[in-house]
This record gives sequence, structure tokens and C-alpha cells, in this order.
Amino acid sequence: MFVQVCLYFYCKCLWRCLKFVVRKLTGRCELQRICYNTKPGAARTMKIEASLKGSKSKRLQTSVSVHPDAIEKTIDDIMELKRINPDINPQLGVSLQACLLQIVGYRNLIAEVEKLRREPYDSENPQHEEMLLKLWKCLKPNSPLNARISKQWCEIGFQGDDPKTDFRGMGLLGLYNLVYFAEQDTEIAQQVLCDSLQPKYSYSFAIVGINITDLAYNLLVSGALKTHFYNVAPEAPTLSHFQQTFCYLMHEFHKFWIEEDPLDIMEFNRVREKFHKRILKQLQNPEMALCPHFAASESLTNM
Repeated sequence: MFVQVCLYFYCKCLWRCLKFVVRKLTGRCELQRICYNTKPGAARTMKIEASLKGSKSKRLQTSVSVHPDAIEKTIDDIMELKRINPDINPQLGVSLQACLLQIVGYRNLIAEVEKLRREPYDSENPQHEEMLLKLWKCLKPNSPLNARISKQWCEIGFQGDDPKTDFRGMGLLGLYNLVYFAEQDTEIAQQVLCDSLQPKYSYSFAIVGINITDLAYNLLVSGALKTHFYNVAPEAPTLSHFQQTFCYLMHEFHKFWIEEDPLDIMEFNRVREKFHKRILKQLQNPEMALCPHFAASESLTNM
């Protein structure tokens, strides 16, 4: 243990000495070199994030967790601390601001998603009930729901006659995602539901949706989704970005399930784990965007 600690501090000191030498040779600090030598997107933002977190300056370390309204002032503080003239390097401030918006936005997105996950479904809440009924109408527009408590809910993949019990694990987050999928990608959602009811592919659509919500949540909290969000969100990633990602994962899992051709639903955990590993592998590519059609605008290339 003592040797490992010594080795850690040795490497840390060596790295800082190396950065000092490179700055003297190039006339640029690490943040400048990253912004000038790395194209916008995940590759740049993740390097900026690592540089700020690994700085010996507390002001730089805390810059990744400031309030969004304080980002402009934070950029000014960074420029001052690094003795960078903004008049000579006007583009640097723009680039750093774009990166910080993404970094801070990702942290805030985790908090927003966590809040939804922790909020339980309440059948006494009219808004919750309205969302649940909207899910039915989007998925089964030609089949009226006979009663709020009904075996009909099993037709869209819930386990019993009252769906509220199925939202315990993911809270309102599961419902939000299912409604977003059914409302925004209605044709695909209805097709996935239809396929899931076929004996050959048989699985519970809603329950799998809640399970894929859990998968998306864990990808977000672990930081694995940074690659994707930093490539598709020109500024701060939002709840809509997360829900779009869920739609992608839901559709991709459905195709993966068909490709795997499992014997029955008992193989679900095996297939899910294999799918999870495939997504993680894809996200290791710094240029990866899981949903290309949600990619950031062309303005990102100018930051």
C-alpha cells in the first residue's frame, strides 16, 4: 500500500512537471491545447472535464459543479487564473463555455432524472393518472379502456390490473419514458408492442420498458452516457435528450431480442446483460452518438 501511494504521488508530480515544461515550450496551458487541438464534442469536453478536476487549483476543481448562471463568470475566473488574454484568445472562452455547459448540464440532468426515479406513482394524483391513460391511448388508440382497474393493462405489458404497482422500481421515470416513446415515436412503439405480443418474441412491453429505463438510468449515473450526450447536445443535455436515448435503447433492444431468438422470457436477464455490454462498448468510442438523428446542430463545429 505504501509503495502504491508513493508511486501515485510520484506520477502526479511527474505529470505536473511535464505540463509545466509543455506550457513553457508551447506558450499555451493545457486547457488551450485541448481546445485548439481537439475537435468539439465528447473528446474535447471529457478532456476539459478531466483537466479541471485534476487541477491543483480548488477554483478550477469546483468549476465543473457551478450553477449554470455562474458559468460566464467562471470562464472569466479561469482565464484570469491561467493568465490568458481574452482579447488575444476570444475563441477559447466560447469553447470553454460550451464544454462547461455540457459538464454542468450532465450533472443537473442526473439530479433531475434521480428526482423522477424517486417519486412514486400516486393514483390519487390527477397528473399521474392522466399520463397513464395517455400511454394507453397512444398505444391502443382503437381500443377504449373499459375501466381504470382492468386486465386490459396486460395487453400493453403490465403485470396486473393496476399498473401503479409496476412503477415501484423506477418511479415516475418509467412512466415518463414510456409515454414519451409512445407519444413521440408512436409508429415504432406500436410496432414494438405488436411484435412483443407475438408468441415467437413474447415479452411484456411495459415491464421491459421500465427495465430499459433502469438500464438507461445506470448508464447515465455511471457516466457512460457522457460520450453520447457530449456529442449530441451542443450545450446542456436535457431530460428530452435522456428520453430520446431511452427510445433508441428500447427500439435497439427489441431488435436485439429478435436477433438473439431466446427460448422464452426466462432468458431476459442474459439477453439484457449482453445488450448492456454492447452499448457500453459502443460508448467507449469518443465519437459515438447513439441516436444520430438527434445529433447537435452544425453550430457545434464552430465552437
